[in-house]
Amino acid sequence: MNKVILMGRLTRDPEVRYTQGDNQMAIARYTLAVDRRFNRSGDENTADFIPCVAFGKSGEFAERYFRKGTKVVVTGRIQTGSYTNKDGVKVYTTDVVVEDQEFAESKNSSSNSGDNYGNSSYGNNFGGSSSQSSAPMAAGDGFMNIPDGIDEELPFN
Repeated sequence: MNKVILMGRLTRDPEVRYTQGDNQMAIARYTLAVDRRFNRSGDENTADFIPCVAFGKSGEFAERYFRKGTKVVVTGRIQTGSYTNKDGVKVYTTDVVVEDQEFAESKNSSSNSGDNYGNSSYGNNFGGSSSQSSAPMAAGDGFMNIPDGIDEELPFN
């Protein structure tokens, strides 16, 4: 099985190109800076910089919404390859081919520095009209408060 799940921040805006021909397809390339859980060097944060490539609709989505510093979750597979460069040297490549990608934090969280999970409201930040006042506020523990009377609206008991 070849399955990869990554969470990190884009190091720069995605680079997007389109294929030639009748059925043009977007190909978006971007690099994720993924923090390592443990490091051996002491207090310094270390990260791995992982190249990702998204095709078709995923590539168009990355072009439209992803920007440098955006925190995203990517699911995909590792693909290796090789080519010979203009100097005749064989170059080996490793990329994550994106199968699914999504935002890992809201716009409000990403505009703040750091991860302020307990200080952001959960609202719809992906278009349409969103009212901040009707969105449940996050509790101090990072979980959303459940409004009173919601039990009657749930489809299960």
